[in-house]
Amino acid sequence: MGFFSKEEKSKIILRAFKTLFFLITMLVSLLLFSAPVLLAIADTLLPSALLSASLSPSSLSLSTLSSHFNDYDFRYSLVDIPLISIIRSAVIICVYGLCDGPRRSRGPYLGITTICSVLSLIFVSLKASYVFSVADIDRGVYVRAMEMALFICSLALAVGHIVVAYRTSCRERKKLLVYKIDIEAVSLLISVYDIFFN
Repeated sequence: MGFFSKEEKSKIILRAFKTLFFLITMLVSLLLFSAPVLLAIADTLLPSALLSASLSPSSLSLSTLSSHFNDYDFRYSLVDIPLISIIRSAVIICVYGLCDGPRRSRGPYLGITTICSVLSLIFVSLKASYVFSVADIDRGVYVRAMEMALFICSLALAVGHIVVAYRTSCRERKKLLVYKIDIEAVSLLISVYDIFFN
């Protein structure tokens, strides 16, 4: 004999399932609400981590990084991919922070995010065609795979910025529509009240 009857155990399991469902729903809602910020953080960290993984461990110092910038060649150097991602994220997060509801629903946020992402998509695509057209025997399979991951990550994050900006603008438009309906309902009630009671 246990402490609880079968009916009480089923109620406890159902309550635990409902609580777990509620917590997961709230977590997903939080992640969707903060998607622009989380995507900008991922956009600054992932390409930089992939670049450092593709370079040899001895080349992670500040002096070798400056030598990569000094010896920059569009066809061979990969230092500009994380730099483009950081700049793209900085611009997008600044515009997101400066825009409020109406400006997030239309105009500056979606437009600037789309422009930044499309420009970086074009740059990364052109760079990928130059980098992968050169057959370099000195590089290993691991380094080549990390370079491909760097390009794919940058392209996917640029597309992700556009998708998140579009979803954010749709969410803000819905909020404005609900707010406008509420304003009209309240103003209608006030005018009806004024007609009948004044």
